[in-house]
Amino acid sequence: MAVTQQLARVPAEYLAACRKEAGASPDGEFHWNPPAEDVLDLDWAPVLLERVCALAGLDDVLLHGLRRATEGDASVDVGFLATPPYAIGPFGPAPAALSPAEVAHVSELLGQIDLRAVLATLPAEETEAAALVGDGADGIAGGLRKYLLEHFHALRDFYREASRRQLLLVLWWD
Repeated sequence: MAVTQQLARVPAEYLAACRKEAGASPDGEFHWNPPAEDVLDLDWAPVLLERVCALAGLDDVLLHGLRRATEGDASVDVGFLATPPYAIGPFGPAPAALSPAEVAHVSELLGQIDLRAVLATLPAEETEAAALVGDGADGIAGGLRKYLLEHFHALRDFYREASRRQLLLVLWWD
């Protein structure tokens, strides 16, 4: 079973209801079940996206925005989601989140990243590009560039929609 990056768009009220249920439940059950259309599985793309953008010399502000998009921060308390036996993401770092204002800012930064230009800085030959990137890039079916473009566009669009709807984003590895 592979551990992959997961993101969920949720209203603040939903997160508050889950937190309240966890506090009221004798075993901490929080009934986490966001709608499937508001969940994104990024696979292992975050590691590879950050590596490729760093190799390309992406502007530090944009690189930091990409990191926040996949790591969240501690400004929204989601510690209750890491409480056994119902913890989400028990195989990686504790779940993290971004507030709607932070989501909007990160969405804006992601919109400024030209991933095609970033990928153009890699060696033209796919095997050489994958070797330079490392982190298992040589084992990606369909090719590194295609994989990264698909996952980056999914991430960018996911954030754009969360920003439009003024939702929080919760992130975890599962």
